[in-house]
Amino acid sequence: MSTVKAQQHGVFYRRPAPEADPYVREGGHVDPGQTIAVIEAVKTYNPVKAVTSGVVTRFLLADGTEVNSGQDIAEVADETPARG
Repeated sequence: MSTVKAQQHGVFYRRPAPEADPYVREGGHVDPGQTIAVIEAVKTYNPVKAVTSGVVTRFLLADGTEVNSGQDIAEVADETPARG
């Protein structure tokens, strides 16, 4: 299990717009570099990206929550490559 951390202070959002679907839902698969959320700071929306491949088990913040740099945002269950 790993966590995705905020890279900066701002306001956390799981979707690109209020009426849009989330970037990824809990239980959804993510790949390294995939955007899972954004942090708005000074009217700029900065992507939060997955570092590892896996499944998002849960988000630790609700939309519109203020977040600090280094704060945990989501938990990702790491995928273990199949051994053959």
